[in-house]
Amino acid sequence: MTQVRQSNSGSARHLRWLLALPKLGIVLLLAALLALLWLLHRNELEEERAALIKDVLWLEQSLRFHLSGNEEQLQQLATDMSTQPDRKKIFRLRAAHLLKNNPEVSQILWLNRDREVIDALPTTTPPDREMDPFGPPVTAKAFELASRIGKRVYSEPFFLDANRAFIEVLIPIQIESEPAGMLVALYSLDAVLSSQVPWWFTEKYKVVIVDDNDIQYARKSNIEGNTSQTYEIPFDPPGYGLKLQITSYQNTDNSLQRLLTIAIIALGAGVFWSLWIVRDLMKKRSRAEEALRAEHAFRTAMEDSLTVGMRARDLNGTVIYVNPAFCKMTGFSSDELVGKTPPMPYWVPEQIDEAYAIHQSVLAGQAPPEGFEITFQRKGGERFHTLIYEAKLIDGNGRHTGWMASILDITERKHAEELARQQQEQLQFTSRLVTMGEMASTLAHELNQPLAAIASYNSGCLNLLEKPECQPREIKPALEKIGIQAQRAGKIIRRVHDFVRKSEPKRAPCALGEVIDDCLGFIEADARKRHIRIECELPPLPPIPADRLMLEQVLLNLIRNGMEAMAETPAPHRILRIDTEVSASELRISVSDHGSGIAPEIRDKLFTAFFSTKPDGMGIGLSICRSIIEFHRGRLWADDNPRSPTGSGTIFTFTLPLEAA
Repeated sequence: MTQVRQSNSGSARHLRWLLALPKLGIVLLLAALLALLWLLHRNELEEERAALIKDVLWLEQSLRFHLSGNEEQLQQLATDMSTQPDRKKIFRLRAAHLLKNNPEVSQILWLNRDREVIDALPTTTPPDREMDPFGPPVTAKAFELASRIGKRVYSEPFFLDANRAFIEVLIPIQIESEPAGMLVALYSLDAVLSSQVPWWFTEKYKVVIVDDNDIQYARKSNIEGNTSQTYEIPFDPPGYGLKLQITSYQNTDNSLQRLLTIAIIALGAGVFWSLWIVRDLMKKRSRAEEALRAEHAFRTAMEDSLTVGMRARDLNGTVIYVNPAFCKMTGFSSDELVGKTPPMPYWVPEQIDEAYAIHQSVLAGQAPPEGFEITFQRKGGERFHTLIYEAKLIDGNGRHTGWMASILDITERKHAEELARQQQEQLQFTSRLVTMGEMASTLAHELNQPLAAIASYNSGCLNLLEKPECQPREIKPALEKIGIQAQRAGKIIRRVHDFVRKSEPKRAPCALGEVIDDCLGFIEADARKRHIRIECELPPLPPIPADRLMLEQVLLNLIRNGMEAMAETPAPHRILRIDTEVSASELRISVSDHGSGIAPEIRDKLFTAFFSTKPDGMGIGLSICRSIIEFHRGRLWADDNPRSPTGSGTIFTFTLPLEAA
């Protein structure tokens, strides 16, 4: 039992580990999925940022090249104006060309040393005049710086009409190294972005020009939405803290990624669900295994405690199972019996044909439901008697798969039955002796009658012979009667001898009418002594196979009991009647009296051995009578006599089957 508990405890720990594995697997799977999604998202962000930086660098370089190209053209114009005599014509021709090819340039001005406009295209109105209400023009500082250093200078950004931002690039005009004026190009920052930022760029990004204070000066974007990443790069030239701020938009067409994410989540949920199902199945299996172990232990204990042998065979007669009781009964081990086919090692060699016939009958489904007896032998050769009950072996699907036999060792019972039979015979013998003693006086009286008759007839014959006129024919009747009386005496002696002699029952053709006549003749003297009249009407009766002496004993016992029961009955009613009745299957013989009857409290014990209501009775007469009748396959019982004029009386009835004699 301790080992079973340890095994169960080990199985429970093993099951807990097995159940923990799916949980650990689920956690690891979710962690792996989250890590994968995070890595994919991070990789996507890095790729997006790398592409953003690459595009921003390209845009910054493109703007730089473009502004540098304009600077070179303005620088070339300033150089030509300082060396060419027709400055105004050159200015107008080249400025118009610049304005035509660079839409981001709103105005090109030619200023003198005092910042007065000499000429300008497309208008001569200075742009910084509109800034006067807001303080000193931001371009004055740039003008002074450019004049002082004699090089190109960009102005700080400023706002003009409609709150649009502008910047100026100033190119000094020097004649013989002396300041002679200034070329100023006015850039609209919105126009710079509109003309220089390609359309495909603005389909992906929002381009904004801001300064260090996050003041927005220009903006360009063709789409709106959620922003993702932002990258800033200095906008130099013009400088002054201006920056190109590029912001990417989230890609709206990420259905594939979403689908992949949903698929991964669905896959994870499916795995989680399947693992949960597996967990439940493992729990159910564990409970089923535990129940099976308990059931197996219970069945094993039950089988070990059984004293009835169990043997299972398949439809072909091959032994597929034997229990320990059957192995102990036969002496063979389970390994020696399972798988065996007829002839079986426990069959008695000289009864193999009979055992095989029974085996075939069982396989054909013709085994008697009340069981059958057969003799087996143990492994050591010892014989033993068995009683076998066969039943169908049905599997879990209701299919007939073989035969299951329960085998009882009835050797002891057989021995007990044989001993009981011998004891019964001994009791019968003793009963005969007792009956012989009881009937000794009656027999003596019965024998005295034929002997006295013989003596009387003999005296008569002698007297006749002494007379001279005596004729032989006068003597003949007396001699015949002497012979009859002598035969009667001989029968009485022979009957007593056979009755007392111990002999085996012998069933032979028997005329029941003759048996009854003999019994009446045997009991006649006693009946006269008791003043009892015996009535008997015998119809023609068929012969039956029976032991004549046993039937005589039964009849004599029943007749004598009836006569003794009428000891207190008034003499006119002392009538004992013997009736016979023939039916289709049996003979019925009844002995009725008008005696004291049977008290209800002793009716159930009437046929019990050694039970008697007589002070000097042994209580074995009726028990022996019932055994004799049952030996002849008949029945014996007692009823009250409803036709008794005294109101009491008993009818003993027994039957005998009609069989071919």
